[in-house]
Amino acid sequence: MFLENSRYFGQKTMAVKLADGSTAQALQPRRLPAPASEPLELKVPDRLDILAQRLYLDSTRFWHVADANTRVEARLLTDPPPANAAAPPVQIIQVPRK
Repeated sequence: MFLENSRYFGQKTMAVKLADGSTAQALQPRRLPAPASEPLELKVPDRLDILAQRLYLDSTRFWHVADANTRVEARLLTDPPPANAAAPPVQIIQVPRK
């Protein structure tokens, strides 16, 4: 169902009862690992896939970077600071060690 390099590869499924009474298969929630990581300062226009390519030579490992941080939506990790910020804050994220 999922490629081997997917964060969902090998994840178990469970039956979920829907509002209309039918059931559907869904992935069980997965526990996020606590990888050994290092801080990294983001620079515009960094994106997780670009960082993963630069760090690991594999852009599909972007989700390893996302998992090392606590944001629910990975894309929010690289959002630029607000345009009205007097001095844009330095944005630091955690990246797993190779």
